[in-house]
Amino acid sequence: MNTAQFLLVRFHILILAMATVLCCAKPAEGQYSTAMASTAGHATSEASATDSELSGSVPSGAATNEVIQLTLRDAINRALRYNLATIESEQDARIARGQRLMALSTLLPQVSAGASETVQQISLANFGLQSIPGISNIVGPFSYTSFDTHASQTLFSFESIQRFRSARTAEQAAQLQYQDMLDAVTLTVGNAYLQIVEADSRIHAQEAQVRNAKALYDQALDEVQAGTSPRIEATRTEVQLHTEEYNLSVARNNFEVAKLALGRAIGLPLGQQFELVDQVPYSEITPPSVDDALAIAYKSRGDFRAALDSEKSAAQTLSAARGERYPVVAVNGGYGDIGPTVGHSHGDFTFQAGINFPIFTGGRIKGQITQAEAELQKRKAEAENIRGQIDYDVRRAFFNLNAAKEQVAVAKQNVDLANENLARSKDRFTSGVTDSVEVVQSEQSLASANDQYITSLYNHNLAKLSLARAVGVARTNYEQYLGGK
Repeated sequence: MNTAQFLLVRFHILILAMATVLCCAKPAEGQYSTAMASTAGHATSEASATDSELSGSVPSGAATNEVIQLTLRDAINRALRYNLATIESEQDARIARGQRLMALSTLLPQVSAGASETVQQISLANFGLQSIPGISNIVGPFSYTSFDTHASQTLFSFESIQRFRSARTAEQAAQLQYQDMLDAVTLTVGNAYLQIVEADSRIHAQEAQVRNAKALYDQALDEVQAGTSPRIEATRTEVQLHTEEYNLSVARNNFEVAKLALGRAIGLPLGQQFELVDQVPYSEITPPSVDDALAIAYKSRGDFRAALDSEKSAAQTLSAARGERYPVVAVNGGYGDIGPTVGHSHGDFTFQAGINFPIFTGGRIKGQITQAEAELQKRKAEAENIRGQIDYDVRRAFFNLNAAKEQVAVAKQNVDLANENLARSKDRFTSGVTDSVEVVQSEQSLASANDQYITSLYNHNLAKLSLARAVGVARTNYEQYLGGK
């Protein structure tokens, strides 16, 4: 072989090695992008909380050396206590309760009591009084003791009555919003749990790919050393082995990151180690019809019921603004006991009743009515938007569930066919009928099939959980939807 022929052979070997690298690298690039795109496709819109609130939490306590065995129920229960969105929504409900109590106080009697001891000296000249010969114009010092009580009561104020009703309805809306937030947190944490299960499955599948690639490389190397195969066979299979090892490293890193995300969402102590207990295997469910699911959702979804209450509260606020034009009837009075000493004192009292008519307020009432009318229109639009969102969420959940079910079946068939094809390719390679390219391609087909199957299982479980969220029963029935009970 002359120099030109030798260089030509080396060039062909280099081209084949580069092609093998590109062939092996393509599935690795798309292996995890499929799952990420699927997650984005199933993400539900949460108008009441930002993503940072749903994924954040208040860490609980200090980490221990014990590895926590974490079930899906444990994860969700922790999130309902420590997730930031849950905590903030619960405190918003408390704020609404405080506002209701403040509105109620304007309709109840206001009573106060006090006691005082006064020492005083007065100069008559300060009041323009001329001094009288022989009489000092300085009076005092003198002292007296006073005990008094004061009470006031608004007998009728249409504005105050309506503002109390509005605050009471707003409190109910806040409570419903809190219940809806529990559903949203359940979906978020359930999705994070499923992502860890998916990432763990990818590790096991990739470990199998590494073992297959290692066995193929060892076989090719033995044949090269025996002189029955060219060196390029060992090079090609070694590249494939390193590619699979790289993909395994990526899978393990994704698994650890997914665990961090779950621990962050449920408020685990910082640095606490844990392991998942539930694997959430494939199981079919028999969901209600679309029409029945929509009927359930309109009755169960806390965000929709809260929106209706917010609309009602806005209408009551508008009524209160208009009620400022009505008269207000109020009474107040006080009773006291005053004297130079406690033993030498005498009672006194005051009582007043009145009615107040607003005649001219400079446009203040008109401005408040205009604001209240605009607020009411906003609340009506928001309620109708959520009604449409529920319809969208339910129908999309059914589409995703049906598609995921079909994808699981197809992906399972592809895995079986890919395993069969790989076994035949290995037999052909062992018999010397073909080279390692066919085996490498078969291994890549199996990797792609496994990736599709793992993604389809994740999509199916997430679709079931998303349907429970869309219907408004994620918090109470997530186990039945995921478990197919």
